[in-house]
Amino acid sequence: MTAARATDDQILSAVRDAGSVRAAAKALGMARSSVWERVKRLSGTVQSNDTERAFSAYRGELGTKSVLPGFELKRTTAVLDRHGDVAREYVTQFKAPGRLAEIPAGRLLKGVSILKDSSGRVTQEWVKTREGRDPQDVIEAIKAAFEGYEGRHEPIPAPAAAGADLLTLLPLADWHIGAHSLGRETGTDWDLKIAEEVIGRAVENVVERSPASGLGVVLGGGDLMHADNQDNRTARSGNQLDVDGRYPKVFDVASRLTVRTVDAMLRRHDRVVVRILKGNHDEHCAVAIAHFLYALYRNEPRVAVDLDPSLFWYARFGRVMLAATHGYETKLQDLPGVMAARRAEDWGLTRFRYAHGFHIHHKRLLGFEAGAVVAESHQVPVAQDAWHYGAGLLSGRSIQTITYHRAYGEVSRAREAILDAQPEGNA
Repeated sequence: MTAARATDDQILSAVRDAGSVRAAAKALGMARSSVWERVKRLSGTVQSNDTERAFSAYRGELGTKSVLPGFELKRTTAVLDRHGDVAREYVTQFKAPGRLAEIPAGRLLKGVSILKDSSGRVTQEWVKTREGRDPQDVIEAIKAAFEGYEGRHEPIPAPAAAGADLLTLLPLADWHIGAHSLGRETGTDWDLKIAEEVIGRAVENVVERSPASGLGVVLGGGDLMHADNQDNRTARSGNQLDVDGRYPKVFDVASRLTVRTVDAMLRRHDRVVVRILKGNHDEHCAVAIAHFLYALYRNEPRVAVDLDPSLFWYARFGRVMLAATHGYETKLQDLPGVMAARRAEDWGLTRFRYAHGFHIHHKRLLGFEAGAVVAESHQVPVAQDAWHYGAGLLSGRSIQTITYHRAYGEVSRAREAILDAQPEGNA
């Protein structure tokens, strides 16, 4: 029999029966060295003073003595006499490990430290825990709390009659939610509470006075929020901003106002498209607001939220072409050329073309016809802050809708002037 053919059990059994490696090798018809190497591999650490004087078997395959309670066999050591018989046998024991460790209730696994010996075997292990609840338990608790819960939101019914050939555009022109103005300094008080009441009421009024249309468009023109982070500074220039409230509070008001706006458009128009453009004050929160609205109205078939991240918005409605950009990169006066170059097909299929711009609300409002395009920059509803007031800049404040007919272009407007910045009843 060869060493490769003899199994581990056959090797160990032969050594036990013969009492020595030499005798086992002879019984198996194998070389003594082959049997000895197999025994060493199976038995672990070898202790020997000279050839075949000792072998270790910490697994106990070669026989053991009594093991004390609470201890486990580590190794057995046999010393052979000159005839190859076992003269003495020693048993090495070590304290048996305790019960399997369990993480106590109310604690979570924080980390594990492992101590290894030179062979890479684990000799000790420390488990670190911390107070807390299992996330899975929290999930199950939330599921149980909401089991059987029915949402309170009721779908908004479509208007009884809406002009299928009409598109009504509602530009959200630089609302700057979060902007703060002290009346003693600027002549007009303005803060989060006033903004939510005044802008929200103006939106609902102007939408209600608009023609019921087959399509309504909520176009965020950029700068929906005054500050884009907790630092209350502009991201590009680092200018200090007068902001009312911490960022999460401001974002909350901006979210409520945009939802209030979309809901108002749903009550008046058959379908609503939402597009939130980025401005220089809200490059990040504009993305967040857009995705917030997308998630909120995902199951509303009459609302479509456009998540296009570009700085431009285009739409073709029959013979009408619309385009918009905030204006801090591409200026409004350059937008007609961009429309013709980038949307050549829409340009060729339309007769009435309109470009909408924002951003310059505290300076000189633009309105012009550039060949085949009517372009305009929109007024804002927000009051001036200290910097703009101190610079002597003047501009009107309003919110408006513009209604287009698919065959005739613009046919009507509804405008809500912001005559004062005080909540209703405090004028």
